[in-house]
Amino acid sequence: MTMPNSQPMVVYRQRRNVELALCLLAAGFGIGGYLITHLNRDAELPANWIPVSVIWLVLCVGAHLAVRFKLPYADPVILPTTLALNGLGLAMIHRLDLSFDPSPNAATMQLIWTVIGVILFATTLILLRDYRVLQGFSYILFIVGMVLLLLPLLPFLASPNNAANGSQIWIQIAGYSFQPAEIAKIVLTLAFASYLTENRDLLQLAGRHVMGFQMPRMRDLIPVGVMWAAAVVVLIFENDLGTSLLFFGLFVMMLYVATSQVRWVVIGASAFAVAAYVIGQIAPHVATRVSSWLDPFSDYERNYQIITAQYGIAWGGLFGRGWGQGRPGLTPVASSDFISAAIAEELGLVGLVAVILIYLLLVARGLRAALTSTDVFGKLLASGFSFVFALQIFAIIGGVTRLLPLTGLTTPFMSQGGSSLVANWLIVAILLLISHQARRPQMPTMPAPVVDLGDDETSLIKLNEGAA
Repeated sequence: MTMPNSQPMVVYRQRRNVELALCLLAAGFGIGGYLITHLNRDAELPANWIPVSVIWLVLCVGAHLAVRFKLPYADPVILPTTLALNGLGLAMIHRLDLSFDPSPNAATMQLIWTVIGVILFATTLILLRDYRVLQGFSYILFIVGMVLLLLPLLPFLASPNNAANGSQIWIQIAGYSFQPAEIAKIVLTLAFASYLTENRDLLQLAGRHVMGFQMPRMRDLIPVGVMWAAAVVVLIFENDLGTSLLFFGLFVMMLYVATSQVRWVVIGASAFAVAAYVIGQIAPHVATRVSSWLDPFSDYERNYQIITAQYGIAWGGLFGRGWGQGRPGLTPVASSDFISAAIAEELGLVGLVAVILIYLLLVARGLRAALTSTDVFGKLLASGFSFVFALQIFAIIGGVTRLLPLTGLTTPFMSQGGSSLVANWLIVAILLLISHQARRPQMPTMPAPVVDLGDDETSLIKLNEGAA
């Protein structure tokens, strides 16, 4: 649609009925996996299948209604893809529970965390009417994010999960353990987006040309140096390669989006590679991850988890053993770190690729929201959160399939873990807010009329924009 003497305006349809249909289809993925598992194992439906199915349908429809009434122009695909991944994760965690006697009921706890995540998702949509109120607090948010990231180093907050998992990434408060890095990734993405919105012109234009390569000023390298130092601290003291890679990679990619200059990617990748190599020579846990990646059979006991996962993926073949007919429970901690290996074993390579495609669709729609956003902060925020999902998926599935060294990151929406699930639902809420702001009809702007009042310097008065 075009207006006289104005720029063309794109009008998006609301597509809420399309979203509802896709949400019901996504709900069917989780319910179908749950029911087929019992049909294959027990030749009958579980006794409580009706209330469980109703609860999941109510959650899916409730999330849709929150979007329908608060964000009518939001992207219609982001929520259904999230529900599909969350439902498949719940079904697979329940299937893994059945591998043990007695059942640990991890799926019940995951369902409770899903309910909390959906409630916080809806609350965010209701209370946060304009995501741009989050802009302008870059340094405060950065400090808060760094504190959250380094909290596990405090001895009095350390969780018993740290000793079990080998990484210092958990804290325990009032008997409950959670990963503060999951909240830190939201806070730091907001901080990066706010900082780059304010300073992108300097980062893009300032600096000298040396042999055809524009070198940044030393003062502009300070934020990169701070993030590099934080990544090194996490890598050395928290024994967490995945988190350090995620946050430093996120900052570098957002720098590239803000400036469109490859030099920041080159500088960032080089700095991280040098740090990883040096630390790999002096830190045993990094060297162990690399040796487990290159030759897992060199130490069968230490690499038992990755070895059994590889056998499970191979046994699943192209089309898998079927829901409930494999033995994914043989892989230790399969419901969190290696849930993608369990998917590959029971749904096959085809099923794993389908899950990856759903993730790619979620990332693509997040980047689409960034492209359509009309303000720089929204563009950087949407692209940052999309990169968070993309980097996590690439790192963890690449580690499980031995494309990369294993990093220990969670598989978004599918892995067992409340802090990760809740944080990812909050990210989806912000992505939907950005897409709604970008897609909703904008008031057309008309050029200001000019009134000639004489020859003096103040004779041309521009009336208010949009005035008749």
